[in-house]
Amino acid sequence: MKRTAKAHWEGTLKEGQGNLTTASEILNQTNYSFKTRFEDGNNGTNPEELLAAAHAGCFTMAVSLTLTEKGYNPTSLDTEATVSMDDKGMTGIHLSITGNVPNMENADFESITASAAENCFVSKALNLQISSEARLV
Repeated sequence: MKRTAKAHWEGTLKEGQGNLTTASEILNQTNYSFKTRFEDGNNGTNPEELLAAAHAGCFTMAVSLTLTEKGYNPTSLDTEATVSMDDKGMTGIHLSITGNVPNMENADFESITASAAENCFVSKALNLQISSEARLV
């Protein structure tokens, strides 16, 4: 299995702009630029935001898989992934998940989510510090 995406760019780094398109076309010529990457209030996406979305999705699916394998039936799982950056690049990702999982103890949920944070496919692909927190509702 392979997944693909395409990037198109025109112009210089600071004045230029580009677009991103995925094979599924969920992203279809989606705007990205220096301004959408480094300045607030600009319409468009950026690589770090896309990485955060991919990580949140992968992690949440990994949690769901483990819960199901252990006999739990999650009602809902909501994850926020936050990518931290400094002037040298990305420094880490924090995953914060809230789950509605009937008949589950918080300590068990925390254990499952910590393992998923370490072992989901996106986590394994990154050379970043990954932290997580979990809360049942």
